[in-house]
Amino acid sequence: MQRHKASCLSGPVSKSRPSWNQCASKPRRPRDETSIRADLVARVRREIAEGTYDTPEKFAVALERLLNRLEWE
Repeated sequence: MQRHKASCLSGPVSKSRPSWNQCASKPRRPRDETSIRADLVARVRREIAEGTYDTPEKFAVALERLLNRLEWE
């Protein structure tokens, strides 16, 4: 077994994953409390209550995104 020093490992081989392309040292900007879109929140809540928010199209998109993500893991 060969031991490696921390400086000899350059990082991931592939940089195609989005999480590897982001700079970890760059802090995220905190969300502004006033940036909440009350009209959007109200519409989504109403659609959920009416049972019209979830559609076959939205489900298909969500499933496609999940499958793509699982392929990269």
